Amino acid sequence: MKFSSCIAAVAVIAGVNASPHPAYQQQDQQALGTTSSPSTTGYDQLKLEDIINDSPLLSLHRDLVKIESISGNEHDVGLFVAQFLESQNFTVVKQEVPPVKGQEDTKARYNIYAVPKSSTQPPSILLTSHIDTVPPFIPYSVRQPQDATSDPEDLIIAGRGSVDAKGSVAAQIFATLETLEENPDASLGLLFVVGEEIGGDGMHVFSDSKLNQKEAFKTLIFGEPTEAALVSGHKGMLGFQVLAHGSAAHSGYPWLGKSAVSAILPALSRVDILGNIPAEEGGLPASPKYGPTTLNIGKIRAGVATNVVPSEAMADVAVRLAEGTPEEARKIIQRAVEDATKDFEAEVVVDFKSHQESYPPQDLDVDVEGFDVATVNYGTDVPNLAVAASTKRYLYGPGSIFVAHGDNEALSVRQINEAVVGYKKLIQAAVDRDGQVA
Repeated sequence: MKFSSCIAAVAVIAGVNASPHPAYQQQDQQALGTTSSPSTTGYDQLKLEDIINDSPLLSLHRDLVKIESISGNEHDVGLFVAQFLESQNFTVVKQEVPPVKGQEDTKARYNIYAVPKSSTQPPSILLTSHIDTVPPFIPYSVRQPQDATSDPEDLIIAGRGSVDAKGSVAAQIFATLETLEENPDASLGLLFVVGEEIGGDGMHVFSDSKLNQKEAFKTLIFGEPTEAALVSGHKGMLGFQVLAHGSAAHSGYPWLGKSAVSAILPALSRVDILGNIPAEEGGLPASPKYGPTTLNIGKIRAGVATNVVPSEAMADVAVRLAEGTPEEARKIIQRAVEDATKDFEAEVVVDFKSHQESYPPQDLDVDVEGFDVATVNYGTDVPNLAVAASTKRYLYGPGSIFVAHGDNEALSVRQINEAVVGYKKLIQAAVDRDGQVA
């Protein structure tokens, strides 16, 4: 399959230049920098753009990042990915996912599931990542690093989603295309989902559908920013709200009311340190692999005015579980809140139904040689996809999580190129393993 020769027909949408990029018209992918001879004084912007144009991989990554796809608004990027893969002789299914609550008037959003047109059976190897991003949208840009190196591999590519996770999406696509050129019989599929950043609604829809051929999928390769390490596992997740209900009164006569804030504060103070308290003393458990369980009180809302005793208060909390199950954690949290608020008149309750996120720590496979191995604290779509017990699950990708949600989200050209190599290595290990089983 000559994947770089048939991309010219792709319709580029959602603010991306409608004319085909030069990189989409060439017959073979060129090495970075082969058409430019940068001087020791660095590149001008035109040369930077030429370097991106000269690489089909970097051109695809650029076009993905240029399309705003904040969770709930993934319509345009989904269609772009679908059209791109169709141009590469893939059979593509656009699986519609319900709109995000409160955004019912937005355009349809789709998971994109693709297999080579030559395939007659479900793939045994599935590469998957997400096409949604966190807000706000940050435009695409490319620049030299601060040390002004003339090596194009060191160029910095920035923009929302450049790392999380459009870097993984682009690298997975090209790793798949290159593998199929070398081995047309490789049993590969691609899945790019929406909504990962808001609880994984896209992956849940796929998981519950007939497209999830869980008995056929022998290997799953998830794409997230791991700094090119193979992840041996990540912490579990549990979200909840603490709600306090009191009664309003004039602040000059606070005894006439019941302050929801006064009641919720000791509850939050207790919740905030549960990860630091030994489990035998009522805290949340730690583990040798993942360290302590951590909690983040991410949002607090209360009151209507400074001269009114607040009748309502709410706090949103995220827990990263290092050990145990969500159900065990719920009992610990419930008991801690009850103990902290038993002497207050205002009612304090814990609401565990307000959040979809709920899963234990996720152990992953790291049995492919040649990778650094690490654990991570962030959540992924790994637990949202139901698979057979024997399925291998890998987590790998370019870029760092430390910039993924920040205004400095960026990665280097080298990191994207190396990710293609890494994904191909994981694919080849799975192909070899499947051949041995056969």
